[in-house]
Amino acid sequence: MGPRINPSSSALKLTPHSVQAHAESGTLLLAYRASDLVGCLFLHQKNDALYIGKLAVSHTLQRAGVGRKLVEAARSEARSRGIGMLELETRIELTENHAAFSRMGFLKTAEASHEGFNRPTSIVMRAPV
Repeated sequence: MGPRINPSSSALKLTPHSVQAHAESGTLLLAYRASDLVGCLFLHQKNDALYIGKLAVSHTLQRAGVGRKLVEAARSEARSRGIGMLELETRIELTENHAAFSRMGFLKTAEASHEGFNRPTSIVMRAPV
């Protein structure tokens, strides 16, 4: 997604220390195929929803169902916590992500702008668990 989005993804600023901090302050879900790490996402409670952040799937396995399985694991986690809603943000330019999340039951609920931008840079999507 690099050159397609502006501003650049905060995922590029992740370090081993910041990943560990995210995992300790919320939940980190990992997807493996055999012994290879192929996907991940972070979860944390945000108001009435379980927020999905930094969902990533290995480029070679995109569109193979890994992201869907991670979202289903997030749904399961939300149910176990008694939370009835999932929430995520996706960049405005990544229309294929909008469509993929729509197929998983997410609906656009808002637009958001990164600091310093006078236009929407992302959309907020929510789905019942």
